[in-house]
Amino acid sequence: MSAIFNFQSLLMVLLLLICTCAYIRAFATTTFDRQRNGYGSLFWKAARIGERLSPYVALSCFSMALYILFVL
Repeated sequence: MSAIFNFQSLLMVLLLLICTCAYIRAFATTTFDRQRNGYGSLFWKAARIGERLSPYVALSCFSMALYILFVL
């Protein structure tokens, strides 16, 4: 099933996108800063969310990992 139609898979893809973009931006800051328009802005926004809401993103990643390990 596609990640679009399954809420848990969609949430996991979004969390992975946010974490990956924030991680890449920590090493290469100019990669996402120059792409604020178009499709590249999605990665820039995901990196901003990962930076500014990092405790909440980390908590949601941790809870998703526990859910996958113990419930599924």
